[in-house]
Amino acid sequence: MSVSTVISAPRESVFDYLEDIANHAEFTDHYLEDWHLTRIDSVGRGAGARFRVAIPGNRYSWADVTFAEVERPHRIVEHGRTGKSNRIRTVGVYDLDPLPGGATRVTFTMQTAPATLADRLVEGLGARGWLRRKNRKALHRLRTIMEDGAGEGPRAARRGRRVTVAGG
Repeated sequence: MSVSTVISAPRESVFDYLEDIANHAEFTDHYLEDWHLTRIDSVGRGAGARFRVAIPGNRYSWADVTFAEVERPHRIVEHGRTGKSNRIRTVGVYDLDPLPGGATRVTFTMQTAPATLADRLVEGLGARGWLRRKNRKALHRLRTIMEDGAGEGPRAARRGRRVTVAGG
């Protein structure tokens, strides 16, 4: 599954924002909830978070991701797990490509490795399309945040809360 958007901001600025996993809750909180950092340093390789995926009817909603590769300023790769007993492996990749005029194309690609037949069936019966729609909206929200700067004005209300360390 892959989605993309064009952001009117320099690639380095977009990368700096995405490199801090604590910022991800701001643009994904419409379907990823209850974020908690897995370590105090939320920036760069090894930074991670745990959260709930708000899929309707999902009994095993917890997931986690950790930044496995951070290649400045063009790529971030996150590895994670979700599902019953964390048996479904996930890989998410943010690719940032510079465009003329100082804009940036952000492409998010997510791959899953369902462990069982039941996991593959659930993914095929709507979970994939649901995730594509939610990730498309997340990139739209990311674009709004990056283009509005510090989040001043009427659009600032669209930002989610920045995540902190568990219990913080």
